[in-house]
Amino acid sequence: MFEKKDIETYFLAEKKESYWFVIIGILSELTALVFFFFLHSTCFTGAAIPIFMIGSILGIVGYTVYKRSDEDRKRNVYAYDMNPSELKNVEWPRMQTVMQNFKLYRYLEIIFLLIGIFLLLFFYADAKNVFWKGFGIGLSAMALIALVVDYFAEQRGKIYFKGLTSFTQKS
Repeated sequence: MFEKKDIETYFLAEKKESYWFVIIGILSELTALVFFFFLHSTCFTGAAIPIFMIGSILGIVGYTVYKRSDEDRKRNVYAYDMNPSELKNVEWPRMQTVMQNFKLYRYLEIIFLLIGIFLLLFFYADAKNVFWKGFGIGLSAMALIALVVDYFAEQRGKIYFKGLTSFTQKS
């Protein structure tokens, strides 16, 4: 049975996880800056680019979700008692889109992971293209991190969406 506490649990966990996205983003950006400016190696320079770019995306997404989570939680808890049709007409379609986006993110992250591994293996023994080996290392590492954190977010979303679906079918 889907209850208000399920809404609370989902959005509090979403906020907590988005906080970790921000932390990962900041640490990634700092790592990339150290790689780029202080470790004077072409390999580190190559790794710095995808680490910085994907870290920035994770940080921005994390901050956006973190900032919005409390308002979403309050709105949906209120709607549960006072306006259940809002859960059906607004929250359910939103979550349907979120769940579809998780699939897209998973495919993109897997593609980035495979490209990174390919670059690493292709340029492994090539001393002239150390930049691309570093790029592959950075890309595959960040893709793997994104894949793992999105996996947990998707699993949490599945539980919430299933409960939300059962609730909206009753109303």
